Amino acid sequence: MIPRRSRKAVNQINVVPYIDVMLVLLVIFMVTAPFINPTQVELPSMGKSAASPVAPLEVMVLEDGGLLLRDREANEEGEPVAASALAEAVRARQQARPGQAVVISADKGVRYEKVMQVMDTLQTLGVARVGLLVKPAHP
Repeated sequence: MIPRRSRKAVNQINVVPYIDVMLVLLVIFMVTAPFINPTQVELPSMGKSAASPVAPLEVMVLEDGGLLLRDREANEEGEPVAASALAEAVRARQQARPGQAVVISADKGVRYEKVMQVMDTLQTLGVARVGLLVKPAHP
């Protein structure tokens, strides 16, 4: 009687067929790639405004509580304005240049309450664009 050898289980995966399939796919992609047209992306364009932007009107709050009104569009120096007359002065400037922004600049020692009063006055006046002017930090 011929002795039989016991078969061992093969515990390795044969990867040769997978490599063959991958090479065939690579060839297919390389052949078809020149025929694919990339789509053109249309970037949005921004229309040009007819009017140039207007420089803001600046309300300066001084440390002693006084107010100065300065029109940056006219490159004028700040003119003193009483707190009670601020609304009327800003209204007159806004009628001359509608849509002009108003910025508030304050000295370092001014209480925030005073700045808020000026902002409140401008808000009750109906100024649409109000901002705070800050001094950039120097490194």
